Amino acid sequence: MDKLDLKKLAKELNLSPSSVSRALRDSHEISSETKERVKALAAKWGYQPNPHASSLRQSKSKAIAVIVPEIQNNFFAQVINGVEEVAKEKGYHVLIYLTHEDNLRENEILNLLRNGRVDGIMISVSNTTTDFEHLEACRISGMPLVFFDRVYENIKVPRITSDDEEASFKATEVLIKRGCKKIAFLTLSDNLSICKRRNSGYERALAKHHMLDMKHTVECGMDDELNREKIRELLRGDQKPDGIFAAIEKFAVNTYEVCKELHVVIPTQLKVISFSNLSAAALFDPPLSAIVQPAYEIGKKSTDVLFKIIEKKVLLPNDKKISISSTIIERKSTSK
Repeated sequence: MDKLDLKKLAKELNLSPSSVSRALRDSHEISSETKERVKALAAKWGYQPNPHASSLRQSKSKAIAVIVPEIQNNFFAQVINGVEEVAKEKGYHVLIYLTHEDNLRENEILNLLRNGRVDGIMISVSNTTTDFEHLEACRISGMPLVFFDRVYENIKVPRITSDDEEASFKATEVLIKRGCKKIAFLTLSDNLSICKRRNSGYERALAKHHMLDMKHTVECGMDDELNREKIRELLRGDQKPDGIFAAIEKFAVNTYEVCKELHVVIPTQLKVISFSNLSAAALFDPPLSAIVQPAYEIGKKSTDVLFKIIEKKVLLPNDKKISISSTIIERKSTSK
């Protein structure tokens, strides 16, 4: 019986395909009553789960996969360090896959991994991902799956993040309290959960201080020269800002480059703050004020939760959605 028949089975029982799949695998997430209903109808219809897929799931690979959009960002390197620590204690290897912010590559990687190559997957989604069917298909297949940092809220798997909205709110307030009246927010794709949360915090801080009419959001990307051109236009414009809040550290670097080119003095003429896990942020000229995410802790916690799923332990409600607080370090880039 193929995948279409599984959907028919689910439709007949008024359940989701994923619930039927978990019931057939005797998952602890499904009630005994539902399991009996599913198995009774499956027996009546002669349904047999794919034995090849089942054997792959039962044969442990002793490896987990971490899928990240890039490795240039120091945040993901620190996450992987946290993952490695927990995996090593469990006797597991860690396979690292890069999507390079390409949703097609992300899809290909997940399709590759669903065949039993690994025992579980952790993923931070690409900024070009707008269709999440491949992630839902991964969940339905029974592959243990955990989102971290860049998550998709509508798929019911554990999600481990930092407190992006609250950290963004506090960072915007740092600029406001240092006298900034026109604060520009340099963001990545609106598709990303982290950008939505960070933009929400930025807007909430402006609203609190009655500055929402001065909101100025600039969508940047992975091309440094295009980013620099957008920042040049911003700083040469009639409504040039006196503060810049960068959603990722790459945009802070681009801002410093343009300021040097245009002879804009930080922090006298422009104050800058950014999400950044770069240890070198203190060596910028002037040193960069930064929101430092708990990347290592996110890596450890995400891996802890993934192993609970792999080992079929019961997840508590507070394992399903975890937010870990970031830290703001103020340096000379936001001084008066």
